[in-house]
Amino acid sequence: MNVLLLASNSPRRRDLLALGNQPYSIFVSDVDESQLADESPRDYVLRLARAKALAVIEKALAVIEKAQPANIIIGSDTAVIDGNEILGKPKDEEDAARMLKQLRGRTHQVYTGVAVYRVRDEKMFAELCVTDVPMRAYTDDEIAAYIKTGDPLDKAGAYAIQHAEFNPVESMRGCYASVMGLPLCHLARALHEMDLSFAADISSACQNFLKYECPVSGAILRGE
Repeated sequence: MNVLLLASNSPRRRDLLALGNQPYSIFVSDVDESQLADESPRDYVLRLARAKALAVIEKALAVIEKAQPANIIIGSDTAVIDGNEILGKPKDEEDAARMLKQLRGRTHQVYTGVAVYRVRDEKMFAELCVTDVPMRAYTDDEIAAYIKTGDPLDKAGAYAIQHAEFNPVESMRGCYASVMGLPLCHLARALHEMDLSFAADISSACQNFLKYECPVSGAILRGE
């Protein structure tokens, strides 16, 4: 049996991974997310995705059999990028308001790195997804009401794309799941490098779950 081990406590990543109809377990990783000097957004998210996967190896080995060939640890990291600035989680409500005003009415990018690590032979493979995210021109009052919900305080860039009431994004032409934290088609591509695949049709399952007709899933799965 293929066993996936998700190195994250994110409920959004858990919900997305469950769409693959594969058994999985959660192992919370704890890594320093500070950006290195002169580190590009691409290198930043890929480094952290790999680091998160590697950080839970000892925990995983305490409960799994190393000889089982299908034990795969998944690490993922998402960063909101505005120009050359990486917007992490806001420090407080004031910082959240600053970020949301900065992103308002403009297009920024979300970088998500996903890494898969096979315990048996220590093989690692990583994928990167970059998505343009056009934000709508929400008002200051909408920002204030959204911040009162508490939702922005644990989100990179101070927003959740899927928040139904705030609804921050004007339109999407890229990977919606990546902005939520786990680009499933990229993950499927990485798992393919390990000779594994999801039990479910991951593209259809993702689009049905998100109620989003994805224009890029086919190209991603084809390796384009």
